[in-house]
Amino acid sequence: MIKAVNPANYLSPKYWPTWLSLAILRTVVSLPLPAIEVCGAALGKLLYIFMPQRRTIADINLRFAFPDADEKEILRMRKSSFRNMGIAAFELALSWWHDERLLKLCEVDGLENITEQQKKGKGVIILTAHFTCLEIGGPVLNHYVPFQVMYKRAHNKLFDAFMRYHRARLYKAIVDYHKPISMIRGLKKGHAAWYAPDQDFRGKDMIFTPFFGVQASALTAPARFADMTGAAVVPYYIKRKPKGKGYKLVILPALENFPTGNTADDALVINRTLEHLIMQNPEQYLWVHKRYKNRPEGESAVYPESKKKKKK
Repeated sequence: MIKAVNPANYLSPKYWPTWLSLAILRTVVSLPLPAIEVCGAALGKLLYIFMPQRRTIADINLRFAFPDADEKEILRMRKSSFRNMGIAAFELALSWWHDERLLKLCEVDGLENITEQQKKGKGVIILTAHFTCLEIGGPVLNHYVPFQVMYKRAHNKLFDAFMRYHRARLYKAIVDYHKPISMIRGLKKGHAAWYAPDQDFRGKDMIFTPFFGVQASALTAPARFADMTGAAVVPYYIKRKPKGKGYKLVILPALENFPTGNTADDALVINRTLEHLIMQNPEQYLWVHKRYKNRPEGESAVYPESKKKKKK
């Protein structure tokens, strides 16, 4: 049974800013979509001003992905990235409190690429990347093809409680990021599972392989899960249409001859697929993540050391 968030558990003053933020988000997302995007763009400008370290990270990542772009183009894309990140905060709230409204705002292309695999009795790994508008696509896609979603706990306990409640309400199942066994069982039964392995990872289940031409940590899990369960890997991305006209979800055909059984080759296929997805909608991708934080042995750090670490 899904339990709603009990406000009585979060009355401490440390949660007051979070309550205020949630109240603002819930109020704004009742507005028409163009107005929501205006508010999000304003938030994005504030984030751009007050997050200089993230500006630097985005700048480095963009230069890796677009080595031929000039300074003016990198600056434009960096600002656009923050604008879209601001809009994403309101889109998360939109998915929480107005998920039925999203069905009218979203166009879905290629749904048959998932349903045809499931007709064959196969599970489906819906492979995607961390686009800023990703939270919009989830409830819409789940309406047509109920799926499991990976979940990683947030540091803020109040925000985490809202996140868990709404994800449990919206999706077929939520899977602990560190305990994917239930997802594996679901894939074996022919269910679908959402998976975005485009962030930096460490541990025994990763290897280094090129991502936009630079060595980056990559999970071996997508290939391993596909091999264990016989699931198809179906790439997917989402675009925010201009001028508040809604969204477009694009589902591509399943990867062919995957997995190959070669760990390095399979990880490279996944990274190249993610690159392809990102290049379909680069300005709405989350460039502020430290994708290249972990380095192969002997390689120097890509990102400058944070001020907090310098003080230590």
